[in-house]
Amino acid sequence: MSSALDRLKNLTNKISAYEMARKENMTFLRKLYVEIGIDKKVDLFEELFELKAINLSGASLLNDSLGEIKKGKYLQVLAISYDKEAVVKSKNRSLAYFGRVENVDEALKNKVVEFIIRYRFEKSFMTLERYYDMLEPFRKSGE
Repeated sequence: MSSALDRLKNLTNKISAYEMARKENMTFLRKLYVEIGIDKKVDLFEELFELKAINLSGASLLNDSLGEIKKGKYLQVLAISYDKEAVVKSKNRSLAYFGRVENVDEALKNKVVEFIIRYRFEKSFMTLERYYDMLEPFRKSGE
């Protein structure tokens, strides 16, 4: 019995920690949204999550080389939107352009990288929730 209770407590602690991290993440993400100028291209913060994805040009987003610059490239935040009614379904647009990555202030570059990671963190929770909801018809009542 104790083992089941311990597992439940552990799970509850993890869920609580994730929700706290998610709330904190959104606070920082809102701040970065203004600081790096994304608010100039996306009027409402909530509209960010209607985008299919946000990518970065000019700096690495890989775990092993996070934030490393790619010489000769331009630091740019790119949005990918999807319109199922359009002939060309996927559309890319620039959300922020900072010039040649070698000339961008290190602190600004780091904020841009942090913005992308924080956006993806929240987007992953939203995706998880969407798939959870999509499973509803497959759940058997009472189980």
